[in-house]
Amino acid sequence: MPASDGLSGRGAPLRGRGPAARIGEIVETVDVSLTFDDNRLASLVFGQYDQNVAHIERRLAVTATALGNHLVVKGPPDSAEKARKVFERLYARVTASGTALTLGDVDGAIQETTLQGNLFPTAEVSAEPDRPHFDQIATRKRGAVRARNAAQDTYIKLLRNHELVFAEGPAGTGKTWLAVGYAVSLLEQGHVERLILSRPAVEAGERLGFLPGDMREKVDPYLRPIYDALYDFMEARHVDRSLQTGVIEIAPLAFMRGRTLTNAVVLLDEAQNTTSMQMKMFLTRLGENSRMIITGDPSQVDLPPGQKSGLVEAVNILDGVEGIGRVTFRDVDVVRHDLVRRIVTAYETAAHGEGGADRSPTSRRRPLA
Repeated sequence: MPASDGLSGRGAPLRGRGPAARIGEIVETVDVSLTFDDNRLASLVFGQYDQNVAHIERRLAVTATALGNHLVVKGPPDSAEKARKVFERLYARVTASGTALTLGDVDGAIQETTLQGNLFPTAEVSAEPDRPHFDQIATRKRGAVRARNAAQDTYIKLLRNHELVFAEGPAGTGKTWLAVGYAVSLLEQGHVERLILSRPAVEAGERLGFLPGDMREKVDPYLRPIYDALYDFMEARHVDRSLQTGVIEIAPLAFMRGRTLTNAVVLLDEAQNTTSMQMKMFLTRLGENSRMIITGDPSQVDLPPGQKSGLVEAVNILDGVEGIGRVTFRDVDVVRHDLVRRIVTAYETAAHGEGGADRSPTSRRRPLA
């Protein structure tokens, strides 16, 4: 485990890539030193060309210098202490997994550390730098996959505790990916016998007749994101065998009519493009010992003008019904890439500006810092 050598340098002027100070202003800073036991694991924490270190510098407004297995963090006391906990948390994670970290993992550690600092005493958190707080799912291929932000943590908890879960929000927040991972984990643990994964085959109407090929060739392009998630969580040979035997079924929404789905996890993706009748039909397919997950982005409805989205209608009608969970992701919960997050925020800001000229400024969502 990493060891902190303490704090020093209080009262020194701020320098480097840390937070900017006004000319002539003296900002209280500290130096936090960390030494990790294993050089190889330390290099995984720091990232290729120290990209993880640079990312933490930008996010926490500190300066960090890595050399071998040694790290020195400089910055305001609170920020430097938070950075120390993040590095210690990441080291504990790579010690357990032995695999490289992504920038998403780093962001997750930052959010988890920030949230834990608000919930638990500082001494308690320091004594247990990798104390579990964000929930996780586990599959045989990927091992444990931990939530990267509070919204994902809420999502996983809802999946565990509710028979029907609605997940709404912009692209890149992990709605579909986590749903498929959770479904695969239930299948591997023997809690269900089948996975049934569906989405509206065409954004407005499911008119597939003009496309060449048999039904699978017609709908596969529309279901490709679900296939991609499956191959992330399962070995390819297991996915292919399960598709052949019917353990995993991927089908357009129209194929759900008239069925009762028992002992299964049923996922409906891109649900914002269902009509009211389609959504009602899908919801009433739920059978015994089954779970249903419905994901979509209400801001990207592609139905004909004047036609109501089944997802938007359903979450309003079913609000407060026992056994149903709902999580709403926001632009700040995007986990794909920092640029994707900024793009989503820009579109959200533009939409609020066009449609809310008469709204008060405080009602608008603030852009990312």
